[in-house]
Amino acid sequence: MKFKAQLEILKSVEARFESSLFDIKQLVRADLFDSELEAARELAKNGFLRGAGAVAGVVIEKHLGQVCANRNIVTKKHPTISELNDLLKNAGTVDVPTWRKIQRLGDIRNLCDHSKQREPTSDEVIELIDGTEKLCKTVF
Repeated sequence: MKFKAQLEILKSVEARFESSLFDIKQLVRADLFDSELEAARELAKNGFLRGAGAVAGVVIEKHLGQVCANRNIVTKKHPTISELNDLLKNAGTVDVPTWRKIQRLGDIRNLCDHSKQREPTSDEVIELIDGTEKLCKTVF
């Protein structure tokens, strides 16, 4: 009886330890995203709009990929923002207005990444950076 109680205590400690590691990993990831978004803001402030948009877009991809992983949503090897967004909408993780906002952010990111189209405006890049920051804090 005592052995069984001790065994159950150890099992609960293991689960708590794994949960703590997950929490630490998420905090480190959030701090890294904040640093990347700060770098994107600095790039935008200095006129490097495409670079700023590209950095913010990478943060969106990483964040949405992590949300999918946390929810056991299977993704392909290198999914796009749009593909990740569709998976999250289909799984019920994001609603249609949020899905549309993420699509908009992905469109701005594509404008920044592909020089064949017009130049992104400063307002668009700021919208992308601010939207990315909000996304990381509201979509889990």
